[in-house]
Formats: sequence, structure tokens, C-alpha cells
Amino acid sequence: MNIVLLGYGKMGKVIEKVAQSRGHNIVARIDVDNRQEFEKLTVSEVDAVIEFSHPSSAFQNVKLCLEKGFPVVCGTTGWLENKPEVEEFTIEKGGAFFWSSNYSIGVNLFFELNKTLAKLMSPQKQYSVSTTEIHHTEKKDAPSGTAITLAEGIIQHSEDKSKWVSNEIPKQDEVAIWSAREGKVPGTHIVKYISDIDQIEISHVAHGREGFALGAIIAAEWIVGKKGIFGMKELLSIG
Repeated sequence: MNIVLLGYGKMGKVIEKVAQSRGHNIVARIDVDNRQEFEKLTVSEVDAVIEFSHPSSAFQNVKLCLEKGFPVVCGTTGWLENKPEVEEFTIEKGGAFFWSSNYSIGVNLFFELNKTLAKLMSPQKQYSVSTTEIHHTEKKDAPSGTAITLAEGIIQHSEDKSKWVSNEIPKQDEVAIWSAREGKVPGTHIVKYISDIDQIEISHVAHGREGFALGAIIAAEWIVGKKGIFGMKELLSIG
């Protein structure tokens, strides 16, 4: 298939390598310096766009893909206040939009494990819950989209939690997300339940970017020919 990479930073380069290893053709590598090349592309040349750019650019990037009739797989986080508008635009244009806070297959299974644990722990009021995310120092947004997804999964299945807070001591109805930026860490996410007598902890540790890249490529392969709004739940048939 013919893929456009919209955003050609470190993640884009790993996606390119994985895509080529699966027999795909990269028809364009678009960054801030050559955006005009993207505007010239047509649906006859492009099967799917994979968008990993910057929070300030993602909204307009995705809208432009949908305007041009390109199925788009987006992995940029930190712009979700505009996601409902993109979803409306997708329906209006009869397009295909796929978004995930994390394209790792393992992380998405971890999301489901997190929800199951939240259901089990909700009646156990002696435990306090928190999440921690650690990423490389070049990550632009905090907390990570993955950490937010984990916190929202806890809130969805807890009797007394209604919101999350970032890097501050939580109130009774809040879930704390603690963020750290260290070295070249690809991504570590931890969920902890702590009581006076013990602690329960689940974690996911990424060893590199390849798992995220592979998930994005699989999503691009899957979305071709479809119309609608999708995520990893649909791709993996979970949740």
C-alpha cells in the first residue's frame, strides 16, 4: 500500500522502517519544511496517511487529510480538545479517522487489564489509586495520552472517582497522574493501589518505539476501504 508519513521525526522514521519491512511504499515524508508536497497529493496516489506530528499541528493535519479524502491514522496526543470536531468532520466528509493514545498492542491489552483491576478494586475503599508515566525528555505533552486513558479507565469503573489531576495531590474523588521526563525512556506506565498494609501494582514498559510503529502500520492496513471513526478497540476487537 502507498503510505504518507505526516510528521517525520524520530517516530516517523521508525514507522518508515517498519512499513517498508512489511512491503509498503512510502510515497511522501512530510514535515514543516515541505508541507506543499502534501497539498499536491491525490487519492489516486495515497492509500493511507499516518500522522505523528506535534500537538499544535495535529488538528489541522487531520482535517486536511479528511478534506482530501485520505484515510488517516493519528498518533499525536495533546490536542484532544479538538477531537470531537474532527469526529464530526469525519462523518460529514464520509471519511476514515483512526486515533489512539498508544499504538502498542501490549499497551492496549494493558488498558483492558487496568479496567478489570479498577472494577475489582472499586469496593475496596482502603486503597488509594494513582498512575505514573515516565517518558523521554523530548516528549512535548504531559501527562501522556496513555496515562490519561488509564486514568479515565479507572474513573469509568470506580464508584467514587470523577476526574484526574496532573502532578498534584488528589482529592477523594480524583485520580492522580504523576509525570516524569527522563533521558531516552520510550514509555513506562504504572498503576498503583496502596493501602496501609499492602500495595498492588501493574505496569507496562516499552523497550523501544518499534511496538508503537507496528501498531500504527497495522491500523493503516486495517482502515483502508473503511469509513467512520475507529480506535484500537475496533482493530483488536476488545472492550
